Amino acid sequence: MKWGRLRAVRWAGASIVFQGAMHSLNAVHRVGDQIAEPILLHSRATPAAARGRAGELLEQVGLPAARAQAYPHELSGGQRQRVMIAMALACDPRLIVADEPTTALDVMIQAQILRLIEQLVADQNVGLIMISHDLAVLADTCDRLAVMYAGRVVEEGPARRVYADARHPYGRALSAAFPRIGDPASRHAPRGLPGDPPDPAALPGGCTFHPRCPVALDRCATEDQELRAAGPERRAACVRVDEAPRARPRRGPTTRGAPHEHHPSGRRGLSPGPPRSAAAPLLSAQTLKVAFPGRRGAATARAVDGVDLDIRPGEIVALVGESGCGKTTLARSLLGLVPPSSGRVTFGGEPLDYGGRALKAYRKRVQLVLQDPSGSLNPRHTVYEAVAEGLRIHGYAGDERAAVSDALSRAGLRPPERFFLRYPHELSGGQRQRVVIAGALVLEPELIVADEPVASLDASVRGEILALLLRLRDELGLSALVVTHDLGLAWNIADRVAVMYLGRIVETGPVEQLLTAPRHPYTRALLSVLPEAEGEPVVLAGEPPDPSNVPSGCRFHVRCQILASGEAERAGWRRRAGRWTCRCCTGARRRRWRATGRRRAAGRTEAGTGPPTCRSSEHAPPRAAGSSAARGGCCFQRVR
Repeated sequence: MKWGRLRAVRWAGASIVFQGAMHSLNAVHRVGDQIAEPILLHSRATPAAARGRAGELLEQVGLPAARAQAYPHELSGGQRQRVMIAMALACDPRLIVADEPTTALDVMIQAQILRLIEQLVADQNVGLIMISHDLAVLADTCDRLAVMYAGRVVEEGPARRVYADARHPYGRALSAAFPRIGDPASRHAPRGLPGDPPDPAALPGGCTFHPRCPVALDRCATEDQELRAAGPERRAACVRVDEAPRARPRRGPTTRGAPHEHHPSGRRGLSPGPPRSAAAPLLSAQTLKVAFPGRRGAATARAVDGVDLDIRPGEIVALVGESGCGKTTLARSLLGLVPPSSGRVTFGGEPLDYGGRALKAYRKRVQLVLQDPSGSLNPRHTVYEAVAEGLRIHGYAGDERAAVSDALSRAGLRPPERFFLRYPHELSGGQRQRVVIAGALVLEPELIVADEPVASLDASVRGEILALLLRLRDELGLSALVVTHDLGLAWNIADRVAVMYLGRIVETGPVEQLLTAPRHPYTRALLSVLPEAEGEPVVLAGEPPDPSNVPSGCRFHVRCQILASGEAERAGWRRRAGRWTCRCCTGARRRRWRATGRRRAAGRTEAGTGPPTCRSSEHAPPRAAGSSAARGGCCFQRVR
């Protein structure tokens, strides 16, 4: 295709939605001008008409036309992704290529973007090619699914059938890499695929997948495999294509709050976790608050607003929630990187000292694993230098080379000497993340804080890193706080889950109880939008409110699906003069509420008899929700 023809096809015939919206948008141009640019290039529209069309496109993707005057940094991640979709629609293309459009987004924003894409494809009759490593998302969104390995399609067919019953071993490995919440087989059992994809310049002979294939035959090393029929409308490139594999167990009806039939007691049929002990917490936050002053007299942003959180020795706690809810700020405060506005952090029973020497000693015992290994590692430092840096900062007096070797070996990079002189760009994504983990392990910490440790990794590598975290917990007694928006990750490796919304923890409890029988409406909504969840998804409108303008009363009530659906009124809650009141708040019950205001403020109220109003009474910290272990901060926690 000649350049002139290719230029005419771009945007007008086919357009693309890139993966990283922040990197794809020009930081110094307003988003409206960037949407108008292809319109001006590919049509004879005037600048005024192009700007008007940009406003229409923004409204089409769910943003007000006034946001055309915003710069990319003034928008949230979900809003920037909507701008990218609007730009792709600018010239009415017949085909849209979406490259990992939801990879960096939380589950709620992901659900909003996927629903928007589906609606636009249906309304405007355009074709869609979606590129992703998440087979669950593709199966939920696309009609057909093609699985690629080493530059070739190894399987294709109807999306849901390929995901549920893949005929190629690589497709089965990708499907198994993402756990199903409620599936005992994936509890404490992350699944990965050993090794790395081959170098495109040195592909192995025969079937390119045979060096990593768990069911390879001798002939696979010499005979190349072409796509062949594997059922109605399906093809796969494998000699075992006629062997029907057992379909992967699908998630049970656990995401709507019913107890799971396989483990009514909470542990039956699951891999055992660490023993529940009454030992004092290793790390504890008590009524922790972190506030950032606004610029030029703007209101203060309450990023963390009264959080209580304990992490015990040998325990993995998952901190989940939407983007912008304060998860990372809380983690940074626990590390001493951001001093709290009030409240306190204790480690080993001692309050955290924010003096320079004390913090240095503390950070030797508590280490951070950052989200993006490519950004965490210095591209000019070798692996050895990256891992040894912590030892040099803390004046390690032992054998540095032996310590680095031991850390790399524990992180799964063996033999370690083979990696000493490599640079980050010479490693795969999984190897880079292992180097970051080795850099944390080299100081022999008691606890690590991992911020989205597998968000940037593909499905096969993800399982290896999660298995590594579990192994380190078992072998070293290592505690971990894993910050994530991935509820499947929490089911895979965590012992307890804390759900955070707008600076507060709204529900916390053991994984098996909280993820299979959630009490808080926010937790239920997060679980409902997972690709394999049964029933109608609850896609919350918009994004969490601005932390500098927190709603009065329960901070979730402006998005609460129970209030919006009328379910609260049907369960006995009545709206009076703009407030919500329950039957138990009349007569003697009302006098009891007045007499127990202090107990209510301290969070010691009875489950199911919550405060008389969501709109004017701010909820106390999470309270007992059906068991002594699971806790939720909602007055509707018995509204099913």
